[in-house]
Amino acid sequence: MKIALTGNPNSGKTTLFNSITGKIEHVGNWAGVTIDKKEGNIKKNLNKADIEITAVDLPGAYSMSPFTSEESITRDFVKNESPDVIINIVDATNLSRSLFFTTQLMELGIPVVIALNKSDLNEKKKTAINVIELSKALGCPVVKTVATKSSSNGLEELISKAVEVKGKGQMSPYNSKGVDFTNSEEVKASDKNRYEFVKGIVSKVENRKVISNRQTNQDAADRILAHKWFGIPIFAVVMWAVFSISQTHLGPLLADTLVGWIDAIYAWAEGAMGGGVSPILKSLLLDGIIGGVGAVVGFLPLIMVLFFLLALLEDCGYMARVAVVMDRFFKRVGLSGKSIIPMVIGTGCAIPGVMATRTIRNERQRRTTAMLTPFMPCGAKLPVIALFAGVFFNDAAWVGTTMYFMGITIIIISALIVAKITGEKNKRSYFIMELPEYRFPSIKRATISMFSRAKAFIIKASTIILLCNAAVQVMQTFNWQFQVVAEGAESTSILASIASPFAILLIPLGFGAWQLAAAAITGFIAKENVVGTLAVVYSITNFIDTEELALVSGGADVASVMGLTSVAALAYLMFNLFTPPCFAAIGAMNSEMEDRKWLWGGVAFQFSMGYIVAFMTYQIGTLITTGSLGAGFIPGFVAVVAMVGYVVRLMKKGDNRANQKNLA
Repeated sequence: MKIALTGNPNSGKTTLFNSITGKIEHVGNWAGVTIDKKEGNIKKNLNKADIEITAVDLPGAYSMSPFTSEESITRDFVKNESPDVIINIVDATNLSRSLFFTTQLMELGIPVVIALNKSDLNEKKKTAINVIELSKALGCPVVKTVATKSSSNGLEELISKAVEVKGKGQMSPYNSKGVDFTNSEEVKASDKNRYEFVKGIVSKVENRKVISNRQTNQDAADRILAHKWFGIPIFAVVMWAVFSISQTHLGPLLADTLVGWIDAIYAWAEGAMGGGVSPILKSLLLDGIIGGVGAVVGFLPLIMVLFFLLALLEDCGYMARVAVVMDRFFKRVGLSGKSIIPMVIGTGCAIPGVMATRTIRNERQRRTTAMLTPFMPCGAKLPVIALFAGVFFNDAAWVGTTMYFMGITIIIISALIVAKITGEKNKRSYFIMELPEYRFPSIKRATISMFSRAKAFIIKASTIILLCNAAVQVMQTFNWQFQVVAEGAESTSILASIASPFAILLIPLGFGAWQLAAAAITGFIAKENVVGTLAVVYSITNFIDTEELALVSGGADVASVMGLTSVAALAYLMFNLFTPPCFAAIGAMNSEMEDRKWLWGGVAFQFSMGYIVAFMTYQIGTLITTGSLGAGFIPGFVAVVAMVGYVVRLMKKGDNRANQKNLA
């Protein structure tokens, strides 16, 4: 038996899906989180029938006439896949809006069961919905549910009702047959009549107390947090607090235990091998695998705390306000207000962030957003931020916060450039987003989200990063004749010969060592590899000292080994953050852009932007701190001028195309 879960965005679909299946799909207290269908089997304690029941979580939709690609997924599934039952999740706090979609679903003839979700919020507001009368008016079962509760939540009754109605068919209380859907006027008239029909039902079954002449606490909070001038500074303070807690205070404290385990594993493996094991094999296992992977995993507690805090901010409704605050800036640079949603999602991982761009209707805005979303520091980049913040800077919190706002700044500048290159004039766009009510965030949901992301991090560390570090260790151990490289002659290794040509290009950025170039190259496979590769090439078994949030041998010593000043370190950090993302994220860009010219142009633009930002950071920073320009200024300046010149040329072509369109 297959059940389709449908409903408006932010109605609690995915929360309910997780509750009835035991899955841990990402949940957000705002619209646009679910962008593809997900499947899972109903939990046995909820399934009293002796049959296998599969639930399919579909993207949120307001209508069966889709405006976005994720709404098309919902329409196509319920029309073409023929689910046995549709469970329509209805937001009990906004009944009139939700039932429009409900009446359309009922016209398909598939049995419908309504989950009247968020019923607990109605009780707090003293709003009553007559479930019996609503069920009679619609001609289908209606069950009150509270998907966020673990007991007395109505979910068992909901599944039982779904099993009962299987195969019974469904009559529609409102029939739109005879409407010519190719005729926009007939469609508008039909929709108007449908709204009136829904309004009539709601007036009979709902008793809502509305006070419109009094400012609520929610309104008062929005006047401050979503203020057009105060919103940005408040967001900066919030992000600083998040990084301060995760990377300076609580995170390092929690990392003590994990670092101790890594040290114990290293010592155990070293002792178990004894002296009879080949030095090459010993080095590969200890330094390449345990040391390299351990260096990355050592930052896991810091990342988990960060994800936990971000999940709390999202669940309480604050991140939706951030989208509203950023909307007016994004519109001015040719993006949609919806562009901020993929970018906020991208702070967890760039891949779902890029995929979330499919909610944007305008093709140029969607492709631009997919190209720019990876500029936001994602979870994979956090170990790199934490490492360099701890080694080269006294205050780790401001470094992470600055990187986030640097990403936003680069996105805004880049959006202006792309708009000029495409020659498309800014069109008036409307960002309509339902602001969820502020609520006390769920510790349980934030914890589940944290462990879900931690699991993905560990899986990546035990597969991609492990294999990459092992390969780096092997290439550093042998030369091209497959002879073991003598100690002190690592520059003759396979790894050094591959990385050295790239290192020359990076001299104007302040980091021309082949070791640093090798780490940057492996970062394109997975950004966490930057930390792991640095651990391998510099033979540091454990990067993090949780007492000082620095390398075990001391930040100053490691900085000396790397040959980096604090300015060069900042430039290296920015280069790794703002050049193209990992290969998987580039694959997601390719899928959402659906145009190879846009894809490769986007990758080239990302690399150019990262190179220019790193060059300016190093050269200007060096000039300020030492009174002279850094090494390689002239060739770097020539390269930057060439990049900027080519972009300016494309922008002029775009202006010419725009002028020709205006004349036409």
